[in-house]
Amino acid sequence: MKIIRGKSEMRAWSLERRCAGDSIGFVPTMGALHEGHASLMRASAKENRVTVASIFVNPTQFAPHEDFNAYPRTFEDDCRIAEDMGVTAIYAPEKVSLYPDGYATYVNVEGLSEGLCGRSRPIFFRGVATVVTKLFNTVLPDRAYFGMKDAQQCAVIRRMTRDLDFGIEIIELPTVREPDGLAMSSRNRYLTPEERAQALAISRGLFKAESQMKAGERSAESILKTVRDEMAGLNIDYIELVDADTIQPLERVEGRALLAAAAWVGKARLIDNIQYEVPTS
Repeated sequence: MKIIRGKSEMRAWSLERRCAGDSIGFVPTMGALHEGHASLMRASAKENRVTVASIFVNPTQFAPHEDFNAYPRTFEDDCRIAEDMGVTAIYAPEKVSLYPDGYATYVNVEGLSEGLCGRSRPIFFRGVATVVTKLFNTVLPDRAYFGMKDAQQCAVIRRMTRDLDFGIEIIELPTVREPDGLAMSSRNRYLTPEERAQALAISRGLFKAESQMKAGERSAESILKTVRDEMAGLNIDYIELVDADTIQPLERVEGRALLAAAAWVGKARLIDNIQYEVPTS
């Protein structure tokens, strides 16, 4: 497995592979890899001749009070996992390479970036859209792989890719969970054993609400109450039922709905969601 640091080297490598007729799959990450990342890498390795994974803790998506400096950095372990999953190359640029002195250009996907996580993290999606744009322009992938745990991020990237004519296929894979239901996250390692047990209230609430929807419940008020009651002991950021594509609030379950929640457990801010599509017949 090749490790590439420079933008020019990464782009030249990708152009050489494309000229050879190889399809390129891409898995962008901030490192601290877990089975959720690994599932994306395995899918890419299966569907493409070569797979690139990026490892870069992106400073522009963190507010000054957030955990940029504390975010886990486990590069050597990450490289071993990536190689085992069939990754061909790791792109690990330095901060100064992506954001040199005087950097002043950002990508903002309006509307989709403003609700849910965008309320408490107002610069987050601008940072995500900007870094993914830069990575797309350097890695030059045919397909890019994202996890549905970050459902709002997926919606933002889908829209950005369409609106900016990247011509890249965006592939979303299901949330990967621990055996007890906790959605896998790099921030789970912040949790103490007691906090981890408390965090299970998020997935329990979502699963109960999902059962309601499968049983025919369509009232957003009733569904949100179910999740809110289960998560009552947590420091809740939001619990919302929205359209999965537009991220606009729903009063009733219709079409493809996204039930999303975020809460602080200890020093970890955790997000989770379930998507439910109303049967057409």
